[in-house]
Amino acid sequence: MTGIDDLPVRDELRGKSPYGAPQLDVPVRLNTNENPYQLPEPLVERIAERVREAARNLNRYPDRDAVELRTRLAKYLTDTSGYEVGLANVWAANGSNEVIQQLLQTFGGPGRTAIGFEPSYSMHGLISRGTGTGWISGPRNEDFTIDLAAAEKAIAENRPDVVFITTPNNPTGNAVPPETVLALYEAAQAAKPSMVVVDEAYIEFSHGDSLLPLLEGRPNLVVSRTMSKAFGAAGLRLGYLAAHPAVVDAVQLVRLPYHLSAVTQATALAALEHTDTLLKYVEQLKSERDRLVIELRAAGYEVVESDANFVQFGRFDDEGGSHAAWQKILDRGVLVRDNGIPGWLRVSAGTPEENDAFLDAVRELKKEQSA
Repeated sequence: MTGIDDLPVRDELRGKSPYGAPQLDVPVRLNTNENPYQLPEPLVERIAERVREAARNLNRYPDRDAVELRTRLAKYLTDTSGYEVGLANVWAANGSNEVIQQLLQTFGGPGRTAIGFEPSYSMHGLISRGTGTGWISGPRNEDFTIDLAAAEKAIAENRPDVVFITTPNNPTGNAVPPETVLALYEAAQAAKPSMVVVDEAYIEFSHGDSLLPLLEGRPNLVVSRTMSKAFGAAGLRLGYLAAHPAVVDAVQLVRLPYHLSAVTQATALAALEHTDTLLKYVEQLKSERDRLVIELRAAGYEVVESDANFVQFGRFDDEGGSHAAWQKILDRGVLVRDNGIPGWLRVSAGTPEENDAFLDAVRELKKEQSA
């Protein structure tokens, strides 16, 4: 029977596994950092209206440059950050993963390298390999903060073409201080003028502010975002970036023709009309995230400070302890994420009822382990 290894697959893809989390039918699913709240009915109705309008012209290609959508995204960024962003600064694609892919197709590729500080978002490395970009795993401290001195040394020695900084970091949840980002940007420019990509997929859940103002005067800096988390639109697949206009021009060299469908653009525009309502859900999730941190610590678990809509907790010391704990929590009807980080699991913030079920499960687990 023919398998992957029997095909002429590129060497850097051999032995790798596709990205994905378990999709199991259990009462409480808190493993993929989704927003647990369904879209409000007025927004659902507005989406239907906009899609109906778009459907009348599906015989035509969509707006290739997504001008209306990018204009509305720029306004959202300006309104929520206080930093002026215009149409020329914004680009949109099918999820932040396509944004990352386009950046690597443009600034990475064969003979070039990218670095990220792991554990972090695994798709940075996977998309790097998929675009033929060499991947370098940079260092973190024991508490999952970036080891700045070691990171600067790694950049100086490897001279990467693309540097990824995820803040808040996935899967650990901690934010990266602006001064660390600035130091890494300067290190990257000193070693070899290279692109620094700040992945802000979870920034709306942060206790702090966006790093968008750092774009000023830094043409090699990019901030990437998504509508999957804060907007509760994981099924939409809409990501975007903010950067110098030259970066936006550059990524258009690799975009596929008419890559954003008319339906996608219409749905995203409808969601942006309801920003205020959707961000109220974000405030609820931030409160629930903070409650999870407090309750997990009260139950005797270690918790990494979180600025995202999830919490990393542990530690499970015995051999295979984190996966065994994952299974025992699952046996109680709650699905969390085992990212393969020894001793740690990650739980997404859900509704109050879902979080109660999770907390009951981990309290029972702690009693069982203490018995």
